[in-house]
Amino acid sequence: MSDEVVRVHHVMKREFDTIDGMATIADALRTMKHVETKSLIVDKRDDDDEYGILLISDIARFVLGQDRSPERVNVYEVMAKPVISVDPEMDIRYCARLFTRFSLSRAPVIESGKVVGIVSMADLVLKGLYKDL
Repeated sequence: MSDEVVRVHHVMKREFDTIDGMATIADALRTMKHVETKSLIVDKRDDDDEYGILLISDIARFVLGQDRSPERVNVYEVMAKPVISVDPEMDIRYCARLFTRFSLSRAPVIESGKVVGIVSMADLVLKGLYKDL
């Protein structure tokens, strides 16, 4: 890598979709199919709540793998909450270490208490490391 520090905000996706925790998995799947994404940020219910994240792998594990109906399962039953988030100013090397330590594939990027993006391990490698090669 070059001497310039590559930060999370350089590689994160600024466009992401959110969903309410009370929505069904069927609603979530329709949203995911429409935007072709592997995750959705679950909105806070109020200022004292925390963000959640719904991954396609969670749906596979807890809905498909357990033969549950997507129309009868709510997002809050499957999502991860609270989420491990990253700061947009974090060096991508530390972000990769964080992902490895906690077996994460992606995380919301939070600044001043608001989600400003989402970053994945693929973003770190392909937009951060690979861009110099």
